[in-house]
Amino acid sequence: MAKVTTADLRNVAVVGHGDTGKTTIVSACLYTTGAVNRMGLVDQGTATTDYDPEEVERQISIQAALAHCNFEGKHVTFIDTPGYSVFRPDTKASVRVADSFALLVDAVSGPQVMSDKSWQYSREYNTPGFIVINRLDRENSSYQRTLEAIQARFGREAVALQIPIGKEHDFSGIVDLVEMKAFSYKRGGDGRASAEDIPEELQATAESQREALVEMVAEGDETLMEVFFEEGDLTPEQLATGIRAAVRERLLFPVLCTSALHGIGTDRVLAATANYLPSPDERANFTGVNPKDKEEVSWPIDSEGPFAALVFKTVADPYAGRISLMKVFSGSASADAPMLNPGTNTTEKLSNLALVQGKQYKPTQGVVAGQLCAVAKLRDIHTSDTLCDKSQPIIIDPVQFPKAAISFAVAPQTQADEEKISEALARLCEEDATIVVDRDPQTHELLVSGLGQLHVEVTVAKLEKRFGVKTTLKPPTVPYRETIRGTARAEGRHKKQSGGRGQFGVCVIELSPNNAGEGFEFEDKIFGGSIPQQFRPAVQKGVVEAAARGVLCGFPVEDFKCALLDGKFHAVDSSEIAFKIAGSMAFKEAALQAQPTLMEPLMDIEISIPDEAMGDVMGDLNSRRGRVQGMEPAGGDQQMIKAQVPLAEVLTYAPDLNSLTGGRGTYTMEFSHYDEVPAHLSQKIIDDIKAKREADTG
Repeated sequence: MAKVTTADLRNVAVVGHGDTGKTTIVSACLYTTGAVNRMGLVDQGTATTDYDPEEVERQISIQAALAHCNFEGKHVTFIDTPGYSVFRPDTKASVRVADSFALLVDAVSGPQVMSDKSWQYSREYNTPGFIVINRLDRENSSYQRTLEAIQARFGREAVALQIPIGKEHDFSGIVDLVEMKAFSYKRGGDGRASAEDIPEELQATAESQREALVEMVAEGDETLMEVFFEEGDLTPEQLATGIRAAVRERLLFPVLCTSALHGIGTDRVLAATANYLPSPDERANFTGVNPKDKEEVSWPIDSEGPFAALVFKTVADPYAGRISLMKVFSGSASADAPMLNPGTNTTEKLSNLALVQGKQYKPTQGVVAGQLCAVAKLRDIHTSDTLCDKSQPIIIDPVQFPKAAISFAVAPQTQADEEKISEALARLCEEDATIVVDRDPQTHELLVSGLGQLHVEVTVAKLEKRFGVKTTLKPPTVPYRETIRGTARAEGRHKKQSGGRGQFGVCVIELSPNNAGEGFEFEDKIFGGSIPQQFRPAVQKGVVEAAARGVLCGFPVEDFKCALLDGKFHAVDSSEIAFKIAGSMAFKEAALQAQPTLMEPLMDIEISIPDEAMGDVMGDLNSRRGRVQGMEPAGGDQQMIKAQVPLAEVLTYAPDLNSLTGGRGTYTMEFSHYDEVPAHLSQKIIDDIKAKREADTG
C-alpha cells in the first residue's frame, strides 16, 4: 500500500445492536472496493472480521476486529464491533479510538439497547458519525417507521441523506438527496450502482426530504443560512460542504439506507465515509497525563508531533503470542523503532508492525498519526497502556471498562487440563480486561467472572478451542460481600510451646465501619513498645487475610477500619507469624461482635420492551426486588425501563424476559454498587451458601 497521510485516513467504528448487519456491511465494503475477491458471509463463516472459531460457530461477533480498504483516495479502516451487551467493552474501546462511527439499525426492529449504548459512547467521546438503516429488503421492513424511531430516540439531528427505491423484497436502490440522483443496483452484485433519474413517484418525497436536510444543515452555518434565505436552496456543492462541517461538530447525523447482504447502497456508504466523516487530524486534541509532573496535557493529532499511541485491544494468539492493537494519536514511527512504556518506564521495540485485515497481519514499514495498527510480541504491554517518545512522555487517557458482574466455577476435566488452565486463562485475561479469575477462599474452586453468562461461556469455549483446555462450567454464583455496622474490640492471643523455641504474640484491635467504597484502613495507635515496630505489619497482614475469608459465609469483608491498640510480645518466642496469627484471631472475634452484615451487588439495568409488555415486565421486576428509576419512550412501540435490581434476581434473566415479551425484549446491565441484603433474606442466603459448600466438599 502506498504511504498515506493523516488527512487521507478514515477510521470508522461500525456499531449497533446484534443482528443488524455490521459484519456484513464491512464485508460488502471490502468486496466493493476490491480489498477481498469475494463477498464474505456470516452464515458461511467467511466474513473477514468474524474469524474466531466461536464467532463462526455462534454466527455473532464477540470481539472488535479491524479491516481496511481504499476508496476514492481515502484509506478506510473499519472496526467491526460486537452487538451483544456482554461484549460492549470492545465497542466502547472502538468508539474511543475511531474518528467516527456508523450506527447500523435494523429496518424491522428499529433502535435497540446496544444502539443506545453505542450512542452513549459516541457522546462520551464526542465522536461524529452517520446512521445506516440496514436490511431494507426484509419483510415488514420500513424506512420511514425506522427513521421516525431513530429521530425519537436520538433527536432531530438524525436527518435522511437518502431514501429507498422499492420496499421489502423489491428494494433495489436509493435516491441521494444531495446529488438528487437515483442509484440502482444489481441484487447480489458488487455494490456499485448505476446513476439514473429519480423515479417520478419518488420525486415529491425526495424534494420534501431534501428540504429538511437543507434546513438542518443551514441551521448550523450562518453563511449557508444566508444563502438559503436568499436563494431558497443550496447547491449540491454547498450542501455537501455544509454536511461535512455539521457532521464533524455532531450537529448532524445523516441517515443512509442499505441492504448490505445484497450489495445495495454499499458504494454510497463508502462515499459518505470518504466525503462526510472526518480525518483524524480534524478531531479535537487528545488528552493525557505527563508522568513526570502528573499534569494534564493536550496534544493535536499530528504526524509531525512526538510519537504517542494507545493500545486499545490485545489479541491472545496461541501461536504468535500477544498482539497489541493500537491507535497512533501523534507522530509517526518505523518498524523496530524503540518506544517508552511510561507506565512501567521500560522500552519496547515496534517489531512486527502491521496493518490488520481480519485475522491477517500485513507487515508495514511505518505508521502515521491516526492509523490503527498491530504490534506483535511486545514484552510488557497491556490493553490501555501507552507507547510514546521517551523524550516527551505522555500517558493517554485510557478506556474505563465496566466491572465483572457474574461468576462461574470452572473445573479442569483432567490433570493435563489442570496444568495448562492457569496460563491459558492469563492469556485470555490479557485479551479481555473485564474477565476476572480468582479462587473461592472457602471451596478453592476456580472462579471466572464476566459481564454475563454468555461472556463467561465464550471465554471457557476459547480455553478449549485455542489452548486445548477442557473444563466443566458450574452454575453462576453471586459475589456477595460482608461488612460491619458496629464497633468492637477484641484480643488475639497466639501461644504455642512444644519444645524448643515457642510462638507468642498478643494484639488488641478495634474494628469500626468505613464509608461505602473506601475499603480497608489500618491505623497503628500503639504508643510505646508493647509490640515492637517490626511485628506490627504482621498484625495487619493477619487481619487482611482473615477478612478475605469472611466471618458469615466466606465472602470478603470490606469497608472497615482496624486500629491496633495494644499487645504483648516475648523477647525470644515472638515472631511475624505469631503476630499474624494473633491478628487473624482478633479480627474474627471482633468482626462477629461488630454487627457483621451480608452485602449483595446491585445492577443498573436498562430494558427495552414493546408497550404491551410493560405491565408484565414491571410486575416481574417488582417480584425481583427491583427499584424502577425511570421510563422513557424508545422509539416506535418500544419503551425503555431503567431500574436497579439485585444480581441474585437476574442471573438468568434473558429467557424470562424473552417469555414476557415474546422475544422482543432486550436489556443491558452493569454493576452499580453493593447494598445490604434485607434482614428477612440474609440468614436464609447464608444458610444456603454454607449448605452448598458443605455438599461440594463432601
